[in-house]
Amino acid sequence: MSFKEAISATPLLKDAYRNGLQALGNYSNKVRPSDTKKCEGSVDIDTAVKDIYRNASRWDYAIGYDGTTYFIEVHSADTSEVTSVLKKFSWLKEFLVTDAPELNQQPKKRFYWISSGGNNILKGSPQARKLASSGITLDRQLSL
Repeated sequence: MSFKEAISATPLLKDAYRNGLQALGNYSNKVRPSDTKKCEGSVDIDTAVKDIYRNASRWDYAIGYDGTTYFIEVHSADTSEVTSVLKKFSWLKEFLVTDAPELNQQPKKRFYWISSGGNNILKGSPQARKLASSGITLDRQLSL
């Protein structure tokens, strides 16, 4: 099942699908595809589900690129924000199981925290190790 088909099969996200990186809005410059023809679309998860999960710590975006689904959280990269992003990641994993099983079944999934500004989390720090062990990659931008 393609990224677009998985989004279409997800009632809470189907109306949020956008071509290319359009769902990322002003943050589309944080993702650099090497071949734009391989971009399968994007979805703003946070906006699409905010009315249903009003008080939840929601994850931001998902994009499909060359057969891989990238889940992206754009957030300030400070050590004090690691717990917040991990809480959002926990919400995302539950959301995928409960509300987006087709998206969850995508064979290749990657999780990225893209810093909205600078990166104040040092490599090798306890916070960086915590992120790495959870499966989240932290970077200033995502190069595909």
